[in-house]
Amino acid sequence: MLLLLTTSLSGCVFWADEDSSTPIEESPYASIWERHTLEWQMDDSMSFLLNPGPYKALEVAEAYIEVDTSEVWETGPSQSTVHLSYWLPNNTLDGEQVPVIAIISPYFDYGAQGSESSPTNVVSAGRGEFIFQNFVPHGYAMAQVAVFGTEESSGCFDYRGAGEGLGIHSAVEWLGSQNWSNGNVGLYGKSYEGATQWEAAAIGSEYLKTIVPVSGTTALHPLLYKNGSAEARSQIMHMNYFSSTVDYDEDDFDNICPDIVEGIFAGPVTYIAGEMDPYMQNYYDERSHIDKAFLNWNGSVYWVQGMQDWNVDPHQVFGGPPGTNWYQTYIDAGFEVRGMMGQWGHHYPDQINSHEGVDPGYGYEALANMTRWDWAQDLFEWFEYYLQERGPKPSLNAQIQRNDGQWRIEETWPPLDTEPFTVQLGSCSYDGVFVGGGPPVVGGGQTITIDCPNINPDFDMHISGLATIHLTAVPTFDGGQVFVEMQDAQTGMRVGHATMDVRYHAGGSEPQTVTPGNAVTMMMEFQAIDAIIPAGNGLRFFLTDTGEDYLAPACGSACVLHVLPSLSVFEAPLIDRNGSNVLITPQHEA
Repeated sequence: MLLLLTTSLSGCVFWADEDSSTPIEESPYASIWERHTLEWQMDDSMSFLLNPGPYKALEVAEAYIEVDTSEVWETGPSQSTVHLSYWLPNNTLDGEQVPVIAIISPYFDYGAQGSESSPTNVVSAGRGEFIFQNFVPHGYAMAQVAVFGTEESSGCFDYRGAGEGLGIHSAVEWLGSQNWSNGNVGLYGKSYEGATQWEAAAIGSEYLKTIVPVSGTTALHPLLYKNGSAEARSQIMHMNYFSSTVDYDEDDFDNICPDIVEGIFAGPVTYIAGEMDPYMQNYYDERSHIDKAFLNWNGSVYWVQGMQDWNVDPHQVFGGPPGTNWYQTYIDAGFEVRGMMGQWGHHYPDQINSHEGVDPGYGYEALANMTRWDWAQDLFEWFEYYLQERGPKPSLNAQIQRNDGQWRIEETWPPLDTEPFTVQLGSCSYDGVFVGGGPPVVGGGQTITIDCPNINPDFDMHISGLATIHLTAVPTFDGGQVFVEMQDAQTGMRVGHATMDVRYHAGGSEPQTVTPGNAVTMMMEFQAIDAIIPAGNGLRFFLTDTGEDYLAPACGSACVLHVLPSLSVFEAPLIDRNGSNVLITPQHEA
C-alpha cells in the first residue's frame, strides 16, 4: 500500500496554511523541477505565463494626487502633484476588488526634447508590457507612476531623496485605498525602478505587501562608490537625470531645489576630499533606503540580481556593513525573501535580446542556459500568494546560476555551509615594478600580476559567495587605489573583481586618513561570485590603480602603493555539491 501511495502521489505538490485545521490541497502549479518539461512561449523578447487569464483590461484611467511637500524641501513648492495612470481588469465592473502591481519611475516622458520616452498613460515597453500582458488578464490592476518633477508630476526632481520618497509613498497609499483595490500593492521594475521600491519600503506603507527589485539600487553611495573607489558616473549622475527630466521652460523653476545643487557637488567632493567630507554624508544618508526599510517595513522581497551587472552591481544586494550582507540580514530578521541571481548584466531574467550581448568572462559562458522563460510563471506564483492571497506559499529559497551556466536551488545565497579556502599570496609568483629595490608598486601606470597556478591540483574549486583579498600596502600619499581582477590562471577567463581606495582600507563607506610610509591592510571584498575553477587551473590576480567603470585615484600618479604579497592573503568561500539541487530550466532546443 505504501508503494502504491507513493507512486500515485509522484509529481504532486501539496500545501497548507500554518493553521493545521486547514485542509491540505494540491498545488495548482507544476513543480519548479518539472518546468523544463512543459511548453513555453519562446518566440518573443519576454516570457509569458503558461495559461492566459480570462479578463480584459479596461481603458486607461489617470489620477493626480496632491501631496503636502512643505516639510521636505528647504525651498520649492509646498504642494506638489504625483501623476499616475492605471489599468483595471474588467472583473472590477462586477465589484471585485483587485491587487495592484505598480512601476514607479522617472523614465516616463524622459529624455531630450523631441525624443522623450512614452508617458504614464501608454503601456511602456519592457517592464510595463510584461505586467500588462501577463497579469492584468489574471485580475491584477497595473499602474505607472511618475516621480516628482517628471512627466506630469510637479514638484522638485529630488533624485532618490526624501521628497521623492514622500511622493512614492503617497502613490502607494492612493493605490491601496481605492474602492476597486483589495488593499495589496506590489512594486516591480529594474534599476531606478527598483530604487523606487526601496524608497517606498523605507517609509513603510501598510498597503505595500511585496517588492520585486530587479537589479534595484538600495542606496546611492554604494551605487557610485565601492570601498571609496569612484565610478565615473559618480561625478555627473544627479545632473544627468535632472537635464533629462526638465522641459527647459518656466515651469522648470518648480523642479529646482537645494538637493539639485548638492547633487552637482556630491560626486566631485566625495571623490577628491574623501575623509575631509563630513557634510556630504548627510546627502548620502538621506539616499540610503534599504536600512530604513529594514526598520520601517514588514513586507516580502523577491530579489533579482545580475551577477555580471556593472550598472547596479551585486554589492547592492550582498553588500551592507563590512562582514555582513543585506540579503541574509533580511532573512535573519524574519523577512520573507526569495532570490533569483543569473549570470546576466543589467537585465531582466527573461530579457533574451539583452542577454545575447554578454561577453566572454562576463556571462557568455552561461548564455546557453541563461534566459528564464519561466520568469513570468515564477513571478505569478509569488504575486498570487502575496497580492491575491491565494495559492500555496512560494518556497523562500535562492535560484543561483554558476558562471558555466548551471542553475541550482540553494536555501539562501551565499550558502551558509561554505568552507574557507585560503591562499597566502607570498607562496605565489608575482612581478611588477620594484621601486628602489622595495616591494612592487601599483599606480602611476604600474601594475602587478600575482600567479597562483598550483593551488588546486586535485579538485574543482566552486567559489560561492564573497571572496576577499587582504592586501598589505604602504601608501606614499594620503590616497591611492587598487583594482583587482581575478582570472582563471589556465584560461585567463575573468572570474571577478574588487576595488578599494586606500583611505577606505577598513571596508565600507567610512574613510580614514592614511600616513605615508605606514603599512595598512586593505580589507578588499570581491563582488559576489558563483564560479567553478577546474582542478589544476589555479588563479591569477591582476592589480592596477583603476578598472572598468572606475576613475583613477584623484591624487593621480603621486599616490602609488607598495604592495607586499608576502603579507597578503586571498580567501574564497567554497562549497561542495553532489548535483541533487541542480535546476534544469526551460531553454530553446537550439
